[in-house]
Amino acid sequence: MKTGLYFGSFNPIHTGHLIIAQHLLNETDLQQVWFVVSPQNPFKQQKTLLNEYDRLYLVNLAIQKTSGFKATDIEFNLPKPSYTIDTLTYLEEKYPQHEFVLIMGSDSLQNLDKWKNAETIMQNYPVYVYDRPGFPADQPEIKQLTRLKAPLLEISATHIRELVQQGKSIRYLVPDEVLDEIEKSGYYKLKNPAK
Repeated sequence: MKTGLYFGSFNPIHTGHLIIAQHLLNETDLQQVWFVVSPQNPFKQQKTLLNEYDRLYLVNLAIQKTSGFKATDIEFNLPKPSYTIDTLTYLEEKYPQHEFVLIMGSDSLQNLDKWKNAETIMQNYPVYVYDRPGFPADQPEIKQLTRLKAPLLEISATHIRELVQQGKSIRYLVPDEVLDEIEKSGYYKLKNPAK
């Protein structure tokens, strides 16, 4: 089964992530898209991250009604920080019936050569890249590169967190189930707001 791996902090998952994943299911030969929730991205600050189990729960809430989507905590039990090559190696051993494809934006593609064992990834794994404005999808070292035009929304998890901290609405930026859980659990609110 051809399975796309969509890595991310998903802090929180938002409508933009879901639109891209659905577009890939609709427009490519992928049969599934797995949202790989990263407990610790080596390129991101840990202090800004919601607990990984809470982020995984939000992803599961967001995708629960969509066939072809799956959330995975595979990186939670691997050494931290998470390196894509280690995850790929583990997944191939655990799920030999799947053919794994990396999904990424052209902005992430620009950093691919800085990743651990980048050459192994570029030579051995298909990469489906969706265009992000201002980031050309050029990486001649990748053996199997597929470029896609995906509908992009200018939504960022950082902006969503800022809106929550300011007490503003994030409706329509995230699925309703995710919105309800963020509000109910008080996620992303300032711990000690200035008085």
